[in-house]
Amino acid sequence: MACPYFCPSVPLAAIAGPQNAMLPLGDAFHGDCRAVPGLAFQPEATVSRQLCNLGYARGQCSCFPSDDGPDAVRFTISADLGASLRIYYVLERNHHPFAHGPLEYSLDDAAFSFTPASPALELQARAYVGSYLRRKAEANPL
Repeated sequence: MACPYFCPSVPLAAIAGPQNAMLPLGDAFHGDCRAVPGLAFQPEATVSRQLCNLGYARGQCSCFPSDDGPDAVRFTISADLGASLRIYYVLERNHHPFAHGPLEYSLDDAAFSFTPASPALELQARAYVGSYLRRKAEANPL
């Protein structure tokens, strides 16, 4: 489960590999924190790896909002239809569902059929799709 305020941008190449398959986004990422409205900043690498990429940073991250919003986001591929992917996401609060929904990603258009609810959710879903496609290609080389 990634932090719901984390906007991943680039995979952390130093720790890329099959051991990351269980990470919430399929890989570890560098990215921006958007926990403070109107302010995007890049956390240091240790914070990014331990909190941004793994979620549940409430009480551990000085930027995490004190409101009653979600703590983490998780994704799963519900169907690989060849030309598109169906993805399901769950926002969690205290390890319980907070909000959830489906997403559909067109591989031909490299776009979602409808825009996800927040920019962070969209960037995380794109990162998850990218990690999934990379692992799929590695498992099935031509």
